[in-house]
Amino acid sequence: MEALAHQARDNRPEEIPVIDPIVKPADTPEMAVVRMLAKWLDEAFTIPGTNRKIGLDPILGLIPGIGDLGSAAIGGYILLVASKMGVPAVVLWRMLLNLSIDTVVGMVPFVGDAFDVAFKANSMNAKLLTQALAEPKQTRRASWGVLLTVGLGFLAITAAGVAGAVYLVRLMTG
Repeated sequence: MEALAHQARDNRPEEIPVIDPIVKPADTPEMAVVRMLAKWLDEAFTIPGTNRKIGLDPILGLIPGIGDLGSAAIGGYILLVASKMGVPAVVLWRMLLNLSIDTVVGMVPFVGDAFDVAFKANSMNAKLLTQALAEPKQTRRASWGVLLTVGLGFLAITAAGVAGAVYLVRLMTG
């Protein structure tokens, strides 16, 4: 009996070393592209004599009409990658809000270009994506907080506008 056990041990295939098959999402080629895009769009160059970094986003914004839209289209790739990586919808909405604010305000001549220097939507979205992959629950909770705050602020502004319009109509009609 012991001879059979010894023979079975000798006929075992060689053990193959186990290589960790899990690739961390932050180390994927897509994330490398996201980080590169965020850097080029928001922090590619340092303004001489300052510590302020700017990227191609505010420079593209100087092109009337298409500059900000082109920049938003490039920044949209970060949202596409986040969606493909399974980031929660609330985080995607927060990322879309960042990109929308950057695009809409960026379209205002001169003021929008100065805003683009300070508001780095692509870097914020790359950071949100990294956080969502590393700490999904905390990022989801924080994103809900931001979206609810913005939503309530929008409702308050809308309600104030409607109340003001009603007041003006009543004032004018006597």
